[in-house]
Amino acid sequence: ASQALPQLDARLAATPRDPQLRFLRTVALTDLGRQDEAIAALVDLTETYPELPEPYNNLAVLYAAQGELDKAREALEQAVRARPDYGVAYENLGDIYARLARRAYTRAGELSPQLAKSVAPRLALLRDLLTPAAGR
Repeated sequence: ASQALPQLDARLAATPRDPQLRFLRTVALTDLGRQDEAIAALVDLTETYPELPEPYNNLAVLYAAQGELDKAREALEQAVRARPDYGVAYENLGDIYARLARRAYTRAGELSPQLAKSVAPRLALLRDLLTPAAGR
């Protein structure tokens, strides 16, 4: 990524609107740990090319990593609107919905202790669902 970024910047100087180069640049920024720059570049890319689902998907992954689940959900919903057959976005959307459900059940148990017992099995299922299996 550290070698690719200057090359991408040089190529983008010649063709600044090339969506593939711009997307690859966001991947390099992400790999370099420059998430805020990657997010800004992906937002710009989605505004310029709203028909491309991949930038929305990558944007959602970055938002989710920051705990911004509602923004991640919105980005993934945009991805599947842009391309209804984009399976990766649906998979990621399912993960976000599961994380949102976990957050809602946890909050329900906190606000109403009498609900803690009824949400506990759901939280256990979500914990199992969201915990990566060993060896994957």
